[in-house]
Amino acid sequence: MTRRSEKILQRPEFSFNRAIYKSMGFDDVTMARPVIGIANSYSELVPGSISLRELAKAVKRGISEAGGMAVEFGVIGGCDGLAQGHDGMHYILPARDLIANDVETMVQTHQLDAVVLLGSCDKIVPGMLMAAARLDVPAIFVPGGPMLGGAEFDDRAADLTSVSEAIGMLKVGRIDQEKLDELEESCGPGCGSCSFYGTANTMCCLAEAMGMTLPGAALIPAVYAERTRCAVRSGRRIVNMVHEKLNTGKIITRDALFNAARVLNATGGSTNGILHLYAIGAEIGIGSDELTAMFDQVGRETPLIAKVNPAASYNMEDFYLAGGIPEVMRRLLPLLRADAMTATGLSIAENLELVRPAPAEQKVIRPLADPYMNFGGVAILQGNLSPEGCITKPSAIIPEMHVFSGRARCYDGEEAANEAILAGVIQPGDVVVIRYEGPKGGPGMREMYNAMKFLYGMGLAKTTALITDGRFSGTNNGCFVGHISPEATEGGPIALIEDGDQITIDIPKRSLTLHVQEAELNRRRQTWVKPQSKATRGWLSLYSRLATSASKGASMKI
Repeated sequence: MTRRSEKILQRPEFSFNRAIYKSMGFDDVTMARPVIGIANSYSELVPGSISLRELAKAVKRGISEAGGMAVEFGVIGGCDGLAQGHDGMHYILPARDLIANDVETMVQTHQLDAVVLLGSCDKIVPGMLMAAARLDVPAIFVPGGPMLGGAEFDDRAADLTSVSEAIGMLKVGRIDQEKLDELEESCGPGCGSCSFYGTANTMCCLAEAMGMTLPGAALIPAVYAERTRCAVRSGRRIVNMVHEKLNTGKIITRDALFNAARVLNATGGSTNGILHLYAIGAEIGIGSDELTAMFDQVGRETPLIAKVNPAASYNMEDFYLAGGIPEVMRRLLPLLRADAMTATGLSIAENLELVRPAPAEQKVIRPLADPYMNFGGVAILQGNLSPEGCITKPSAIIPEMHVFSGRARCYDGEEAANEAILAGVIQPGDVVVIRYEGPKGGPGMREMYNAMKFLYGMGLAKTTALITDGRFSGTNNGCFVGHISPEATEGGPIALIEDGDQITIDIPKRSLTLHVQEAELNRRRQTWVKPQSKATRGWLSLYSRLATSASKGASMKI
């Protein structure tokens, strides 16, 4: 069977194409090889991306050694951290669709035989996986690796988000400005995706659980030499995947999504993982109702066997040294779709037979029979406040807060809520409601990261809750519920809440309830007015018109 690149490099019909490659220094010998794209999200704006220029060189070395022709191209990728707390966050989730379209465009325009996906961070990883699912060509994902932990702060190794918690502490006099300045210098010791189990590292772990990386690739720290060796091996492997005709359609399947959901719940990963799995599932034609049922079942039946920051003091290096995702999957094997195909050409079960067992003495990952919790780290809730479902993270919520009732404090946007929190308006027993932050209403479904960090820093994390049609960072803890669907802009019940209404979050019962009679809600609906879009031109305007509900992945429906 003729390779894709061979079809557009045949003489004499495509001698023009050959001339284009030769103008860049390629020759006849090189062009006879499989043409392998390297989608590189390198930039000098993102800690998880700044090391990828060097890592791409290692991938190229592996491709060349295996007889391939490497061609690198750039992919955008914003930093969720730098986008926090201002208008830039509106663009972060929509960038996921741009990244998927970008990779698709480059692979199809140039009829590449395969693609290596090189990235680490929050929307970059799912965007690349969406493209891989859509393209159905040989593809392998190479994470850039997590950052090491920083200096000790608040009884654990600091990470970049420790600064946000410290701002809340500063406001209530728990620390001084000098301590905050010291933390600013020491919380991020080097490059890599953030050292906590946020969305970036969660998605790298889910990529491995889906079989889209080499075994163990997700959690090798960015500065480890093993990270470079993994990149070289991945480069070699992608060439063999071309020869084997191992396309993503054989890897990214229902079973792969099931395994990813299982690992997400067993490790207490970011709630954003569910959002991205919906979007990846949509790329292979799996409907949101089927996925919701799957995710709900998996969440109820999967024991939590690993706890990492923000749910515990262990950081990503600790998780890696404890055996990482291979060890998690080894212990979960009876609960996995073990015959699912992976990028190695072997099944999940076969890969695990070849991976060295984890150290006997480690505390991060527990046996299946002795879990931290008997149910998963992520839960889908439903109720009259969220008819299409919403997401919470039991693993980041202390057990005594798994059922919480309180009075609503309503804010139509993140900024107003943050101002109220820092001004001391929020009191124990309050449920902070932040609305009009959904996919369409935000637009872009911003993270309510700062609000949760401020509540934590001000000592309110154990006595208040926060619900929103927006999202949360994977580093957030406290009692929170996000992705409430339908969102406020679409007239969802969250738009009808008034200050003082009673709200109950009940994780064991998987429910989110607004204690207001239906007749009263109908009266409020009659007076509700749909707000005008906040984005009237440019990319955000397009996204706000085409974005689906969070319960469908918040991706663009074209």
